[in-house]
Amino acid sequence: MADVVVEQGQAVRAARARKPASLRNVLGRKSTVAFFLTLPLILLIALLVLYPAVYSVHLATLNKSMQKFVGFGNFLFLFKRDTFWMVVKQSCIFAVTAVFFKALIGFIVAHFVHNIPAKGQRKWRGMLLVPWVIPPAMSTLAWLWLFDPSYSAFNYTLSFFGIGPINWLGDNVWARFSVILVNIWYGAPFFMIMYLAALKSVPDQLYEAAAIDGANWWQKIWYITLPMMRNIIAITALFSLIVTFANFDIVRILTSGGPLDQTHIFATWAFKVGIEGSDIPLGASVSLFMVPILAIAAIFILRDVSKRGNEA
Repeated sequence: MADVVVEQGQAVRAARARKPASLRNVLGRKSTVAFFLTLPLILLIALLVLYPAVYSVHLATLNKSMQKFVGFGNFLFLFKRDTFWMVVKQSCIFAVTAVFFKALIGFIVAHFVHNIPAKGQRKWRGMLLVPWVIPPAMSTLAWLWLFDPSYSAFNYTLSFFGIGPINWLGDNVWARFSVILVNIWYGAPFFMIMYLAALKSVPDQLYEAAAIDGANWWQKIWYITLPMMRNIIAITALFSLIVTFANFDIVRILTSGGPLDQTHIFATWAFKVGIEGSDIPLGASVSLFMVPILAIAAIFILRDVSKRGNEA
């Protein structure tokens, strides 16, 4: 009997001794330490991103007075409006066109800077990053003066060639061209710096081997540079697509959506409907319509990136 009591006491002491040891093991794991280190950021994201997103979904289900639940009523109302579908079309044209030319210009400029001797690269990188560093609202105000119909620097220059004057912001076609141009000017340096970093990681031995095999400049780009940079190109394009879809400053300052709502995108039209039109639930519904479009784009792009990663 005494032996049984002693054994039970030893088992209890062993269990008590194991608890602190197991706790130390848990706290000593890298995953646990990483979780606690990222916990402040997780809480900040939940506060500044997750809560507003959930609250906007809640607002989209209310009526204009925000006192009655209407479910999908706001979305059904939007689907019946021609202006809404015009905004969807314009947003897609604006985002896709701007991202395409930003990627193209960024790729070309990145190659230009990459081939400059190392001593001169720092100066060029600094100068070419200026459009991206300047606050968008400030730089867009300068573009607003350049597009002015009466005192436009563009029209003044074109007058020497017998062209113009062009109503840059008053004509539907030119207004769309103008907002896309400013967005390209502002966002291309971001692509440039990302692609430049990717170019630095491409081994020179690949180009040397291709040169020995008789590959020309275009073949090096197509068979070496693009495959090595494909993931960076995809991720950068996805990030820029999200930012461009949600852009507000450029369109708001240049055209305020005009003429005749022809340059409205999701953000500016949501502001017009929700804030200026005093219908916050409808404005929330407009802004939420971006989510499925961007989600589909993200799924296809990230799936392609993951597929290439698995193949590698």
